[in-house]
Amino acid sequence: MVSKVKKNFIYNSVYQILLVLLPIITTPYISRVLGKDGVGTYSFTYSIVLYFVLFGTLGVAAYGRREIAYLQNDRKKRSETFWQINLIKWIAMSISILVFYFVFAHTGELSLYYKIFAIELFSSMIDITWYFQGLEQFKTIAIRNIIIKLTSVAAIFLFVKQPTDLWLYIVIFCVSNFLSNVVLWILLPRTIQKTKLTLAGTKKHLPPILMMFLPQITIEVYTVLDKTMIGLIVQDMGEVGIYEQSQKVEKISLNVISALGPVMAARVSSLLADNKKEEAIATLKKAFHFIWLLATPIALGIIAISTNLVPWFLGDAFMKAVPIMQIGAILIFAIALSNVTGHQYLIPMRKQKIFTSSVVAGAISNFTLNLALIPWLGAIGAIIASVTSECVVTAVQLYFIRRDIPLKDIFKPALKILPCGIVMFLAVYFAGFMLPKTVLGTFIQVCIGGLVYFIMSVITRDSFVMEGIDSIFKRLHRDTKK
Repeated sequence: MVSKVKKNFIYNSVYQILLVLLPIITTPYISRVLGKDGVGTYSFTYSIVLYFVLFGTLGVAAYGRREIAYLQNDRKKRSETFWQINLIKWIAMSISILVFYFVFAHTGELSLYYKIFAIELFSSMIDITWYFQGLEQFKTIAIRNIIIKLTSVAAIFLFVKQPTDLWLYIVIFCVSNFLSNVVLWILLPRTIQKTKLTLAGTKKHLPPILMMFLPQITIEVYTVLDKTMIGLIVQDMGEVGIYEQSQKVEKISLNVISALGPVMAARVSSLLADNKKEEAIATLKKAFHFIWLLATPIALGIIAISTNLVPWFLGDAFMKAVPIMQIGAILIFAIALSNVTGHQYLIPMRKQKIFTSSVVAGAISNFTLNLALIPWLGAIGAIIASVTSECVVTAVQLYFIRRDIPLKDIFKPALKILPCGIVMFLAVYFAGFMLPKTVLGTFIQVCIGGLVYFIMSVITRDSFVMEGIDSIFKRLHRDTKK
């Protein structure tokens, strides 16, 4: 069982690492080719599209993944559940597409971009990634995504050459997502069977899906609301572009951290289905330790390297992104912890009300602070609102889970890990004064940070690190014996 979790995490991590590497290649190129106005237009229009994706997909991904995980060993019931959930999604998505077209894509200054983004809505309509995640088939998902992503990156460099190619950039983005979802339908028949759909059978999924929908819409709305509100309040696509690109590094980092999320959620759901709650709780405690170990150097590292990173990564036009990036690094701690408390614990444990309460509290604080801070501080105000709202979400969730998972068990690993991170931060930060603001300079900073953090983790004898070292030595010992 542990081996399966590790393999799935590795497969998911390989893809997440690819998501780290590819933006490192494409972001500097896109920032310079499209400029901050082009990036801002893309970000603003896509934020509008995401609302319709959200309303159309309801809470299907989280609910479907959980239900399929519960039914992993029952092909007939699993198939029935798959088709029933999809029917609800198709109906809701069809309505969403029609409304989107007539409200945004039909006419208007940005209608061309919205028409192209309609492909993304159809892509979301046929997305069944949640089904394969529920089956814990992360190898299938990873291979598909890697091939499609590499192809799309090649297309960006081949066809996107100037600011007027923004429409081509959106086409590549949408078509690649659509094709990646089509591939899963080709692989589907080997894991599923035909079944007769009934209204009663389908309707039973609607209440729990809607229960999942409220927190889902709240999360998504306040995570994209910043860009929408900057565009509407400040009326400057360049400001939206700066905010969008400043978040790239945080998003890249969170892709690595969140690799564990779907894997653990499926595993915890499966353990709970087998009435193994104690084993599920023990698994989650390890997840918290791992999150602290990973999030600490990433968050503090971003703060330390941002001044040297932005000039070569985004360009001089995006220098305002430095303070936004530094403030936003705090998001990594908050989102990483809430990923475990919310998606890996509350949802598999069917505690949707608590989950919903937390994200509603976050959404209210986000919207209120955006209204207060964006007119005054622009993009910087938006990032302060985001950090505050994510901390609110995490705090509420931690409060409600404290009886099943004591707070001391969650924060105990941080007592050793944070000092290691602080030492690493100081080394990287002061190295930045002596290094050039180039790719090589930033690379050296990262290497220094990694080395210092590893040495400090060995000195403090972090259990995860020591287990990893021990595993490597045992494998080397076995290889030398052969």
